[in-house]
Amino acid sequence: RPRTRARPPTSDTMRAAVCVLALVLPASAFVARTLPSSSTRRVHRAAAAKPGDVDCDEVCVADLEWTPPVKSGERDEVFGPLKDYCVDRRVVQRRPTRTVECGPVKFGSEHPVVRQTMATTDTKDVEGTIEQCIRCADEGFDLVRITVQGMKEADACAKIRQGLLDRGYDIPLCADMHFQPKVAMKVAEAFEKIRINPGNFADGRKDFEEKIYENDEDYVAERGYLVEAFYPLVDKCKELNRAMRIGTNHGSLSSRVLSFYGDTPRGMVESAIEFADMCRQRDYHNFVFSMKASNPVVMVQAYRLLAAEQARLGWDYPIHLGVTEAGEGEDGRMKSAIGIGTLLADGIGDTVRVSLTEDPEYEYKPCARLVSLAGEHLTPESAKKQGAVAKFDDSRDFTKYGRRESSLPEQREGDATDFRGLLHRDGSVISSVNTEMLQSPDYFYKAIGCKTAVGMPFKDIATSDSLLLTDVPPESDKKARTAIRRLQESNVGMVVPLDLLKETPIDNAVALVPLAEAATAEIPECAGRVAYIADGSETDTQIAALKDLDSVMLISHPAETLSRLHASRRIFAILKEHEIDIPVIHMMEAAKGETTEMALEVGAAVGPLLVDGLGDGVLLANKPDATFGLEFLRTTSFGLLQGCRMRNTKTEFVSCPSCGRTLFDLQEVTAQISSRTGHLPGVAIAIMGCIVNGPGEMADADFGYVGGAPGKVDLYVGKEVIRRGIPNEEACDGLIELIKEYGMWKDPEPEEEEAVEEEALQTA
Repeated sequence: RPRTRARPPTSDTMRAAVCVLALVLPASAFVARTLPSSSTRRVHRAAAAKPGDVDCDEVCVADLEWTPPVKSGERDEVFGPLKDYCVDRRVVQRRPTRTVECGPVKFGSEHPVVRQTMATTDTKDVEGTIEQCIRCADEGFDLVRITVQGMKEADACAKIRQGLLDRGYDIPLCADMHFQPKVAMKVAEAFEKIRINPGNFADGRKDFEEKIYENDEDYVAERGYLVEAFYPLVDKCKELNRAMRIGTNHGSLSSRVLSFYGDTPRGMVESAIEFADMCRQRDYHNFVFSMKASNPVVMVQAYRLLAAEQARLGWDYPIHLGVTEAGEGEDGRMKSAIGIGTLLADGIGDTVRVSLTEDPEYEYKPCARLVSLAGEHLTPESAKKQGAVAKFDDSRDFTKYGRRESSLPEQREGDATDFRGLLHRDGSVISSVNTEMLQSPDYFYKAIGCKTAVGMPFKDIATSDSLLLTDVPPESDKKARTAIRRLQESNVGMVVPLDLLKETPIDNAVALVPLAEAATAEIPECAGRVAYIADGSETDTQIAALKDLDSVMLISHPAETLSRLHASRRIFAILKEHEIDIPVIHMMEAAKGETTEMALEVGAAVGPLLVDGLGDGVLLANKPDATFGLEFLRTTSFGLLQGCRMRNTKTEFVSCPSCGRTLFDLQEVTAQISSRTGHLPGVAIAIMGCIVNGPGEMADADFGYVGGAPGKVDLYVGKEVIRRGIPNEEACDGLIELIKEYGMWKDPEPEEEEAVEEEALQTA
């Protein structure tokens, strides 16, 4: 039997005891029955209490109709196999949903995608919170979420709502609730929306207690206390026409869910379905779902699984998108673009929040840009590009992640140079360069991430693996030629378009051949290897011919007339069909724009492929009108690979975006920790302002820095707290000492001694 902790009695102990009678019933008490509905289905029902034990108004677990369990296979028997996660894999269509009302704002497929953020003020600071909400509304947000820890904050919420109305702002407010069902009831009287977390709404602080469940019946027998805690809020929201978000978080699944489903996307989905069942039993449908995680790969898998389960069950509830604890700066934007951009390209998502460790106003531009990109997927022009991609069989399995296997270049007898460095097993970065860049070798080496010693370049952890030469220096250009030779000696590959290589040979270069010309191409003797480039217009036969071609990589660079996403998926589908394991590099040319938007564009364009395990690297280049620096393009490329959980070249930070619960200055602390520990590739550090998601997100990090009390910090290793109550001013040093104790620290290396000319810096 599952071990459960004791719960305090309610005001009417006998009535509550009957209500949770199902907690102690044996598995045999669970039976199935048929419901009279448009789609006949069986549901699990606990044995009813004896007549007269409770009033007719009393609601018991015995009266609830639950979605059949998935582990036993009964859901498959009742509803059939899991359906697909999107309407059509070949054409982007928005997932059809019902409309959910939230004050003047509506969520759903018939309405614009809602853009929202979260206040970072102390909720008890009524005036400060009102002012921040006004700034967010003026910036363009459609909704603001506010944390509500207790009754004092709930009282403040009424004043905040009225204060905004008095100033002419009717922007809907959402209460962020954890641990406090009674407080949620109070704040529902003031705010238009309540966000509840199934992982801790009724479970209290997560204790990671391991429970034992031998079967589905054991698991569902513990639902009584969920009903007791959740029903009053459901009834309140229905009465007042409040909206609700059933917001599962990967980092705060209950110990009950963790014990039965594990720390998995399936556990996230089942946790949400359980709460949705309770809403539906009360005929309350004004709610949305979310499946947030700090890992974009997990987040995408969970949302797709939720969409697929809704399709199977015949549900049509809207979905809120977000990557939780994404972080700050370019890294936070990149992770958000990968996760949110992927799902919007699937047609999934009715409301969006980009969670950054910055003031909420700064979340608007990336949020609005991602929503704009979603709209672009649905335009007639985009539909034409999607339809222009030849038909293919998209057999991706969205229920699990697995990176496509590929064969890296090998060394051969007689090779004059080492070709094994052309690509990296965890994901490759290729940089596009020209002869002009090679005129300042010292700067150039730094821009592609090389270390130098007495003017000689050496590969480092984040050096470009290979270079694509867009023009070739003549033999007379000794400076550029010397730089190329030295880089080749350091295992940096040189990829040169075939026509350029024929005209101006470079020994041991990789000849880049258009795939459509593969059958007739003449490879010059100077080429040590051959690579191919495809624009997506090739026939199935031309792509399948790669099986018999001697090639080190395929560069996928879809034509402007085709949908990048669908053309690329077609290439991978054909490679899979013919069991071709050639590495594939995604090439993208950046248009003129701001550097802050580059991470969004790249993450939303290439991220949807990499999170499906489709691809072995990236090649970012400038369009003719763009002027992004070489170093910026390289670091953005590595940021994309790290965000897709492929190749770690720097410390991974999981930092929450701050809210009224935060117990220290999150932006200041994050900057301090980042500056002192940002040189530790392969190390993941979680920085959490409070305990709400802290322990759970520790599972995705090696070390955790979590606000435990005002002025105090708790340090974690994984999920385990190692040191408690460290004063804020000592906590960063304590974190570093902890990293050292576990053997994962290394001292930062001194800066390069060679000076880089300012003029060279300006021309890059």
